[in-house]
Amino acid sequence: MMDRTQLLLVGLPLFLLCSDLFNLFAPPPPKPAHHDHHHNHHHNYQPSKTQSTIQQPSPDFTTHAASGAGAIGFGNTVNIDFCASCSYRGTAVTMKNMLETQFPGINVVLANYPPPLPKRVLSKLVPVVQIGVMSIVLAGEHIFPRLGYAVPPPWYYSLRANRFGTISSTWLLGNFLQSFLQSSGAFEVYCNGEMVFSKLKESRFPGEIELKDLVARRIASSRVVHGLGGANWSS
Repeated sequence: MMDRTQLLLVGLPLFLLCSDLFNLFAPPPPKPAHHDHHHNHHHNYQPSKTQSTIQQPSPDFTTHAASGAGAIGFGNTVNIDFCASCSYRGTAVTMKNMLETQFPGINVVLANYPPPLPKRVLSKLVPVVQIGVMSIVLAGEHIFPRLGYAVPPPWYYSLRANRFGTISSTWLLGNFLQSFLQSSGAFEVYCNGEMVFSKLKESRFPGEIELKDLVARRIASSRVVHGLGGANWSS
């Protein structure tokens, strides 16, 4: 019975560590290309003769509808870059749904905001250290002679005396450290390439009404700039 308990205490952390390594180095899933389908749907759509006949009295109906309040989101893109390891995805999805409801046709893109490069490099080294410590605790008698040590150092026997506690502590502390190094604490919102809110600067999340107003102002300013540019071009 004791052998099975020891095997469980050693095997479970190793199994979870291998799972973390697999998830860490696995490539991200491909993004769904729903926008292409949306555009293709409109390109492939051909009105019938009856519909063409009905729409003939008002040929500018399509232009009028595209410029109305219901299509205020068309041609605008909002990027929400958030910390995926900080459990911010739920907030990002809530903001995405709110913006798509308030601005029909707007394109809201969610993406992970990575931490700085030094933290990313250190986070890759944490699993290596975890495996090294666990390997030394479990097979130190065979590892140290291959490294040129006739007798293992004194600290090895201290780790060996409580090897199950050492393995569990190494796994738990390593995962905590890796989660800290992978977190950026960011929730950055961009509208048409311009930042409208930054959690890194404000040290808080935006409110739904606040974010809606910020995006609306940016869309309005973009329309004014495009309108002026079109007027200058036509003149």
